[in-house]
Amino acid sequence: MILFAVIVIVGLAAAAPYATLDPALSRIKLDTGYPLHYPLLVVHIFTALIALLTGPFQFLARLCKTRLPLHRLLGSVYLASILVSGATGLAVAFHDGSFTKQMAFVTLSALWLLTAWRGYRTIRQGDVAGHRVWMMRSYGITLVAVTARLAVPVCILFYVAAKGLPGTAGIARMIDAILQVNIWLGIILNLVIMEWSLIRKGNR
Repeated sequence: MILFAVIVIVGLAAAAPYATLDPALSRIKLDTGYPLHYPLLVVHIFTALIALLTGPFQFLARLCKTRLPLHRLLGSVYLASILVSGATGLAVAFHDGSFTKQMAFVTLSALWLLTAWRGYRTIRQGDVAGHRVWMMRSYGITLVAVTARLAVPVCILFYVAAKGLPGTAGIARMIDAILQVNIWLGIILNLVIMEWSLIRKGNR
């Protein structure tokens, strides 16, 4: 419940500026030469939020056993939201001004689509155990959106420890440097934690 509360708070905070549909409030610098950048970004963010909020219900054993139709419905919503969010994520990734962040978002979207696809294919093949493993991996990738944001304060501490306190003019430079790596940190941390968890449980 604590983890779910953190997920809800971080997810809603990230999506809130886009609820107004005002491009001026975008936290991501928009490509003025690409008119679809903002609309696709909004679709990406809100479908990602749906995946973030519906994902945890896939792992409730009681729901799977006693309300299988609801489990399947929520699973379909989860997978559909990843399909849309992953595809729009790829579409907007190449319009980020930073090549490092472009590659991070492309990698994230590709892993997201791949793990969701494997989760779908395994259950269609009747492999319930394999389905659970791949859905765990899929939600681990979904949670990168949360991990990457929670990593920012930690990165600030490391930055200050390595380079000292930045002056007023250096704060923007510090934040930009951190935002170059926080998505990569989220991907690596979540993959390591998820695979370690699966190994401990004896899943392959």
